Amino acid sequence: MPTVTYQTSGKVIEVPDDANLLRTSIRHEGDVPFKCGGGLCGTCKVRIVEGGQHLSKIMKKEVARLGQDKLDEGYRLACQTFVGGDVTIAWGEEDLGRLNKIAQRRIDAASR
Repeated sequence: MPTVTYQTSGKVIEVPDDANLLRTSIRHEGDVPFKCGGGLCGTCKVRIVEGGQHLSKIMKKEVARLGQDKLDEGYRLACQTFVGGDVTIAWGEEDLGRLNKIAQRRIDAASR
């Protein structure tokens, strides 16, 4: 059985072949963020860290929502992506970096 490593949440889950990344995350509390689950909102955007060759082909909804640049950078929509082998994914780095900068500014302002 393939293994999905949810790097951001630290979860490692064995899944059956052709398991959907988002549904697996929901069932096993992998913590991938989501809203619609249908490829429309882009909330479940994840970065493929390792094992991209083991994933389903890129869907039209992913091209429309993410654009070719993000796809080329290794991003996929978890709701549209199915697993055929071991894979490691991460998410939220862009937002975390921005939030860390805001938090640091607040700490700096409070210490003055």
